[in-house]
Amino acid sequence: MASGKLYTYPGNFRAFKALIAAEYSGAKVTVDTSFKFGETNKSSDFLAKFPLGKVPAFEASNGDCVFESNAIAYYLGNEQLLGKTQTDSARVQQWINFGDNEILPASCTWVFPCLGITQFNKQDTEKAKELIQKALTVLNNYLKTRTYLVGERITQADIAVACDLLLAYQYVLDPSFRGSFVNVNRWFTTLINQPQFKKVIGDFKLCEKMAAFDAKKYAELHGGDKKKKDDKGGKQQKKEQPKQQPKQAKKEEPAAEEEEPKKKDDKDPWAKIVKSDFDFDAFKRCYSNNDTIPVALPYFWEKFDKNTMSIWRCVYKYPEELKLTFMTSNLVGGMLQRLEKLRKFAFGSMCVLGENNDNTISGVWFWRGHDLAFELSPDWQIDFESYEWTKLDPDAESTKEVVKEHFAWEGDFKDMGGKTFNTGKVYK
Repeated sequence: MASGKLYTYPGNFRAFKALIAAEYSGAKVTVDTSFKFGETNKSSDFLAKFPLGKVPAFEASNGDCVFESNAIAYYLGNEQLLGKTQTDSARVQQWINFGDNEILPASCTWVFPCLGITQFNKQDTEKAKELIQKALTVLNNYLKTRTYLVGERITQADIAVACDLLLAYQYVLDPSFRGSFVNVNRWFTTLINQPQFKKVIGDFKLCEKMAAFDAKKYAELHGGDKKKKDDKGGKQQKKEQPKQQPKQAKKEEPAAEEEEPKKKDDKDPWAKIVKSDFDFDAFKRCYSNNDTIPVALPYFWEKFDKNTMSIWRCVYKYPEELKLTFMTSNLVGGMLQRLEKLRKFAFGSMCVLGENNDNTISGVWFWRGHDLAFELSPDWQIDFESYEWTKLDPDAESTKEVVKEHFAWEGDFKDMGGKTFNTGKVYK
């Protein structure tokens, strides 16, 4: 029987997967109460055992070190939890992957802004709600004639998926949203009331009112108030510094003067491009905080100036090299993360279309000027040559349809071989 120490912080739903598994299998697991996130997991001793520095992490009594919640749960589980037959084992893994891929990312996107962990983005949140609804529909239909996900007893599939749903059921799945998913609700409440679950998660209360983004809470968690105090303190220090250390202040002046020319020499690639009255920041706020089709799109076409701006379509040249959709999404994200200053007068929506081993990338961009913006600066020439770029006619109905599909992340995408929308990233 396995035994050992689990490193985690209080309330970590990922750790619950392993701890509940241990309750069912009888494994002896002790949670390290001395663990301090941000300190313990950054120590050389911890990193020697768990190089990623992430939790939960498990150190067995025999010296085995295992990280990743599902792997730890597998290590601690028994035959019943993991599946008695090869078919059952495959189905257990199927539902664990379903939870990780179809539920958890959407749940975190929706819930984390409500907890102040991440910034709120209306479009991302609305998309997350749709994905949660789709996942719950799949579960609801499947559980119509079943008590548990695999077989007639609780397995790791039930434990993992239920833990993936904990945050959603706690904060955002209010009675009106979850009401139509009666089979999922029955299954979930059955699980959380099992003694093995309750010993780990305690008494669980279902959401009564859907949580919303709290800007004040976000500012507090991310140092908003501290920044103001630091700024105030900084101003005071600047006033006092010359009196206390005048000689040091004089010595520092030449260094400041030496840095100044660098700023002046840092040319703006947009400087020679014709100016436009289009307010890019205003559009980006509109796009992020409002529904795309009824609000953001009409705003865009009303403000768009075809005399000083242009719209471009890009399609990835080498779709045969693309495999898994998450890898394709990472490829897009890598390109966008390395672009700076381009965002000042540009906006782009990149869509991954298709499915694993049959996907491609298509995007729509607009920016100031009529030439290909990526060629304005060597710093912007990141992967852009891997795409076929086509300038679109803003007056054409076909352009309006393409812009709508790419900005709203929905539609037929008829010119892309019937591939449907999978995931998207916005450059703003």
